[in-house]
Amino acid sequence: MQLGLCLDPATLATLPSPHPFDFIEGHVQNFLKPESPTADFAPLAAALRASPRPMPAANCFLPATLKVVGPAVDSAALAHYTHTAFRRAREVGLSVIVFGSGGARQIPDGFSPARAFEQYVEALKLFAPLAHAQSITLVVEPLNRGECNLVNTIVEGDEAVRRADHPAVKLLVDLFHMLRNGESPDDILRVSPIHHAHLAENKDRAAPGVNGEDFRPFLRALKKVGYNGRLTIECVWKTGPVHEAYPSLAALRAQLADAGY
Repeated sequence: MQLGLCLDPATLATLPSPHPFDFIEGHVQNFLKPESPTADFAPLAAALRASPRPMPAANCFLPATLKVVGPAVDSAALAHYTHTAFRRAREVGLSVIVFGSGGARQIPDGFSPARAFEQYVEALKLFAPLAHAQSITLVVEPLNRGECNLVNTIVEGDEAVRRADHPAVKLLVDLFHMLRNGESPDDILRVSPIHHAHLAENKDRAAPGVNGEDFRPFLRALKKVGYNGRLTIECVWKTGPVHEAYPSLAALRAQLADAGY
C-alpha cells in the first residue's frame, strides 16, 4: 500500500526529511488552477517538478459554481474547465483526479433526485473521454450525507461508475465518509474494483491516531478485495502536518499491519 498526504509542494517543503510517505495529493482548484491563465499555473508546476515526492492525484475537482446537476448545467463550461484541468494534470505527472465536489453536485431544493443522478452520470460521460485523452482516471468519491445529497455511499458510487461505463471512470473509497454514514466494511466487498482511497477519523475528521479510530475492519475488507493501491490521509490537522503527519502515518501503518498489509 502506498501512503500519501493531502499537501502542496510548498507545505511538503516544511516537513522534515526523510519523508515516511510515498506521495502527496493536491487540490485541483488551488494547484492546477483550471480557471486561471497558464502564467499562474507555471510556478506551481515548477515547484512540483522539484518536489521530493510525486503528486499522482488531486482532489476538489469542480468549484461549487460549476454545477453538474440542477436546472442550470452548462455543459460547454464544464467541458472547457475539465479539458484544462486534465491537460495540466498530465503535464505535471498526475494520473488521478478525484471527483468529490459536493457543492457542484448538490441537488437544489425541489429538484428531482432521480433526474439529478441521471445528470451526474451524464457529467461522468462528458468528462470520461476528456480524461482518457490525457491518460487521467476520474474517480467518483461518495460524500457523506452531511456534506452532500447525491452519491453518498460507495454502493451508489459504484452504480454511477457502472452507468458511466468508461475505463477512465473508476471508484474511490473514503473510509471517513463511510464511517460518518454508518456504512459497513462489507460494502467494500460489493463494489467494483477500487482505484483510489482516502481516510480520516470520524470525529473531527482528525488524522489517524488522534482519537483512536479503528480502521482495521475497513482495511481488512480492502485487503480481501485485493486493493493495494494508494491510500491518502485527507484530514483536518489540529496543529498542522509538521507536528501531526508523521505520528499519524505511524498509527496508520500499525493498523495496516494488523489488517494483513
